Amino acid sequence: MIRYMQEHERSVLKLLESHPDRKKLCKLLADHDKQISWMQHERLVHLITMMFVCLFFFLAFGFMLIHFIIPCILLAVLLLVLTVAYMIHYYRLENGVQRWYFLSNRMREDLRKENS
Repeated sequence: MIRYMQEHERSVLKLLESHPDRKKLCKLLADHDKQISWMQHERLVHLITMMFVCLFFFLAFGFMLIHFIIPCILLAVLLLVLTVAYMIHYYRLENGVQRWYFLSNRMREDLRKENS
């Protein structure tokens, strides 16, 4: 997913650097806004998943404190690793979408400048 976002961002930046005409810029903006809406859905899904993994980690950690046995410890460690991985992924996903918002605003500003 992150690679997909990076490739899309590179292609948008490349097209913006070529100073497209109004029609191409409108098409690019529409496509980019569609990609943003897909990524917003993806962010929501990953946020919900991350929250559940965090919840299960805290439950397993609490259970591990009560019953300090190997299976509980392993479960808590596994869920901790998954929690950290989801947080890193969600952080990168969130920052990528934030950069896309700036690109979208840049395209809108370019279109406003052409109208003036």
